[in-house]
Amino acid sequence: MDLQLVEAYIPEKYFEKVTESLHKFPLVSYWVSRESEERKLIRVLVETKNTEEVLNYLENVSNVVDGFEVLLFPVQSYLTRLTDEEKEKIKQEEKEDTTKIQRASRHELLGAIEKSSRITLNYTLLVILSAIVVTIGFIKDSEAVIIGAMVIAPMLGPVISIAFSSILGDFSLIRHSSITLLYAIAIGIGIAIFCSFFLPVPLDNTEFASRTHVNLSDIVLALASGTAGALSIISRLPDALVGVMVAVALLPPTVVLGMSLGEGLWQEAYGSGLLLVGNISSVILAAIIVFSLSGIRPVKWKDVDRAKTSQKMSILFVSITIIILITAILFSHHVDIL
Repeated sequence: MDLQLVEAYIPEKYFEKVTESLHKFPLVSYWVSRESEERKLIRVLVETKNTEEVLNYLENVSNVVDGFEVLLFPVQSYLTRLTDEEKEKIKQEEKEDTTKIQRASRHELLGAIEKSSRITLNYTLLVILSAIVVTIGFIKDSEAVIIGAMVIAPMLGPVISIAFSSILGDFSLIRHSSITLLYAIAIGIGIAIFCSFFLPVPLDNTEFASRTHVNLSDIVLALASGTAGALSIISRLPDALVGVMVAVALLPPTVVLGMSLGEGLWQEAYGSGLLLVGNISSVILAAIIVFSLSGIRPVKWKDVDRAKTSQKMSILFVSITIIILITAILFSHHVDIL
């Protein structure tokens, strides 16, 4: 049984109303202590699957009450004596949970997503270093070096962030995430163009050539990887993202695009550009679907309509983009056959 501890600092005059409402939720345990003359501290132990509804209630209260603060802590272990009836109830709930998408609370996810949407010095350095490493990997035709660059490249974060913010209708976060993604792509292309002036473009290398065109299998791979990435995010499994980052590989086509532009290879640049756009669009679409199915929704009533509009527009835009890409792929294959 996964548990989390919620601490709420509540002004004295609102205590009775809040504590009465909290007891309506499925709580594992509940403690109250006096923090000061003006505030009381409530500690609520809840199952992780029920954390979000408790936090949603406390979030609504904190928006209209001064001096109200809420903290969330993970619980590593909890020792207590359970009756046979309680043990049977827990087993039954665990069986029911296996049929649902398990995820962290919206509040936890939002904090992690916001971090990945910011441009920081660490983010910039990781993009620069990974772009240099993958460029060298292409020149050496070394798959191992390219995979290493994929792992350290932080480009998947803002793509997932765009999908998540689309579900919530948070246009400010969508803007920041898009800027962060374009910033990383610009750095990758710029470094690749710069390197193409001094180093030979490895046209005959297998690793380079495979990123100069896009197939339907690439779109399917990106959709599957985007789904896995979104599931990793909502489950708070950062280690699983390493495999996803390798599979999606947003950085290699970015570098190939830059090197092709620097060398004036327009056909190769077109193919790598399609691959990059296809990967990004597929990941966003897959992530939006996963986040929707997992039940992530805004809480404030004023954000609900905006979120519905944002979600529909995002799905429509990304779907049209993918359809156009698939049409372009099929058309190019038809031309090659002729």
